[in-house]
Amino acid sequence: MSSLASKPVPASRWSQYYQLTKPRVVQLIVFCAVIGMALAVPGWPTTQQWRQMLAGSAGIWLVAAAAAAFNCLVEQHIDAKMKRTAWRATAKGELSRLQALVFSAVLCSLGMALLYFEVNALTMWLTLATFVGYAVVYTVLLKPLTPQNIVIGGASGAMPPVLGWAAVRAEVGYEAWLMCLIIFLWTPPHFWALALYRAQEYAKAGLPMLPVTHGNEYTRLQVLLYTWVLLAATLLPFLTGMSGVLYLVAALVLGLRFCQLAWRLWRQYSDELARSIFRFSIWHLSLLFAALLLDHYLKPYWT
Repeated sequence: MSSLASKPVPASRWSQYYQLTKPRVVQLIVFCAVIGMALAVPGWPTTQQWRQMLAGSAGIWLVAAAAAAFNCLVEQHIDAKMKRTAWRATAKGELSRLQALVFSAVLCSLGMALLYFEVNALTMWLTLATFVGYAVVYTVLLKPLTPQNIVIGGASGAMPPVLGWAAVRAEVGYEAWLMCLIIFLWTPPHFWALALYRAQEYAKAGLPMLPVTHGNEYTRLQVLLYTWVLLAATLLPFLTGMSGVLYLVAALVLGLRFCQLAWRLWRQYSDELARSIFRFSIWHLSLLFAALLLDHYLKPYWT
């Protein structure tokens, strides 16, 4: 009786497929895309723009989920060797490679069709390029070959605000590229903080992550340097007139806190501190973009 009670209950088939989409990662992607959409509209969105934003969000979600599922397919054997990913249905063999491939293809096709017919062709092509950049260039080519994989591959992960802006305007302004730059510079310290306390797992999986190839101390220095460059980049929206004082205060508070944590990590390493920085980095980006949105709607009342 006790052995039956302790036997793990297998996840439902729908749950297994849903896990492949990396929901928490995709939520942050769509959130940043929505911020790009909102900032592309000078005032409150019109009814037509609300429809574009809704369709754009759904389309971007579908394609991002498809890229995540394809990533799980390609890294099936790598995921099985790492504690943080061994639970995925592809790593456990609960879903076959064909099932994951078909699932990814269906999601991608639906997302592309939705973006093309309900949003605009530019957004569809940019989103497709982002899919290829992450699923193929980063996952297949860069990740197993170079410790700079996350830096180069981060370009595709930084695209959501550009996609959101294009969904509303059918063109891309400098403001969208500023948001893209912020995410691009945010990605290395965010990911390397994770890689630091997961270095042994990456080494076991045979992946040339920076802590594996260049060591703990060098990676900590890179995290510190990137946080300062990131802080400088987050000031650009204010300096270019894109945002106001509310955003500036948020960028300084969040950025200086990130730099402080990175300084502590560089001076004296611990796995717990690396975990704290990884968790804080997610809050940093979320709150920074939320401040951009809030500033966008409050700024007219202050000027």
